[in-house]
Amino acid sequence: MLKGKKILIGVTGGIAAYKVCFVVRELRKAGAEVRVVMTESAKEFISPLTFSTLSGYEVIVGTFPDSTAAVVKGSTWHIDLSLWADLMLVAPATANTIAKIAHGFADNAVTTLVLSLRCPLAVAPAMDADMWANATTQENVERLKELGHFVLPPDEGELASGLVGAGRLPEVETILRFVENILEKAHRNLQGKRILVTAGPTQEPIDAVRFISNRSSGKMGFAIANAATLRGADVTLVSGPVSLQTPRNVTRVDVETAEEMLKVVQRHFSRQDAIIMAAAVADFAPRQPSRQKMKKEDVQERELTVELEKTEDILESLGRKKNGKVLVGFALETHDDVQNAKEKLKRKHLDFVVLNNPLIEGSGFGADTNVVSIIDKSGSMEKLPKLSKFDVANAILDRVAEILRK
Repeated sequence: MLKGKKILIGVTGGIAAYKVCFVVRELRKAGAEVRVVMTESAKEFISPLTFSTLSGYEVIVGTFPDSTAAVVKGSTWHIDLSLWADLMLVAPATANTIAKIAHGFADNAVTTLVLSLRCPLAVAPAMDADMWANATTQENVERLKELGHFVLPPDEGELASGLVGAGRLPEVETILRFVENILEKAHRNLQGKRILVTAGPTQEPIDAVRFISNRSSGKMGFAIANAATLRGADVTLVSGPVSLQTPRNVTRVDVETAEEMLKVVQRHFSRQDAIIMAAAVADFAPRQPSRQKMKKEDVQERELTVELEKTEDILESLGRKKNGKVLVGFALETHDDVQNAKEKLKRKHLDFVVLNNPLIEGSGFGADTNVVSIIDKSGSMEKLPKLSKFDVANAILDRVAEILRK
């Protein structure tokens, strides 16, 4: 996977910077081209000359050229490198750098380059154990993942401070496997394709403050959107109310109700090559929601009846007019799961359906993993083991890409 690949390395100011020299050397031995960008703080631990010698290229440290030089030349190096690279690895990624990337700061060469990237970003944190365990650092790491970046957790062991705990930069072999795994899943086999993904729950109002909804976190749909854009697709993500960050290079449309999601999906439908309906759309909605908050004092009886009506089935409506488009649905079932999923597949004219059971360990609401079976319209079924939702997303997209090639 590394031969001929173009890898950017962002080195920041941590003691583990010396290990990155071996990463650069091994990447080049594997046939990759490597360019290195450093923060000013990183120079306190290792010289740019070392990385220049190992990579065979000049090393960029400052955001701006030296204004005291005899000749000052303007450059858009960050744009040039962002277009050049197949992947960028920030290692070691300090707590400070992670915070900056998570919140869009661009105050040094590394963070400036990150903001202009079009390729996948891999982050390998390394810091003292207490800094890694700090709640703010963990929140920033989660934010990076939600944005679609890849985070390699630090190893445990003896740290530079003498403490023992999590915070060590992983060994070179582990970092290389991490990079290879990302590149393997980021092959551009959906380049030029338009894919619409739905995600999250819908909220159906009872009154001005209350609503009917479900426990969907939206993580599966967001993982699909992220994986699709890494494969080169033009992705539109239609999301119900969730607390997730929009993956990079994804166009997001927020909705609340099933009716709103239906209208947005119908508006975008004709321009898509594939539609993946991962949203948990409400099957029922209150028939006459109140425009004001219903007061307990205004209800004379001990019981309140809310009359519900069926919402329009978005997936079934698309299946009736799919016109050669790839259409994928999800079946969340707690009993008679395979039979129900196959009936849904046929009734809604799907190319395949992704079946999962929230009662199975590793596939519950809000989890970062999923356990699914994929059933195609011929009736064949493949059971996948417990995987991260990103890996499940890629399994789905492998099948989408195969159908689109036919």
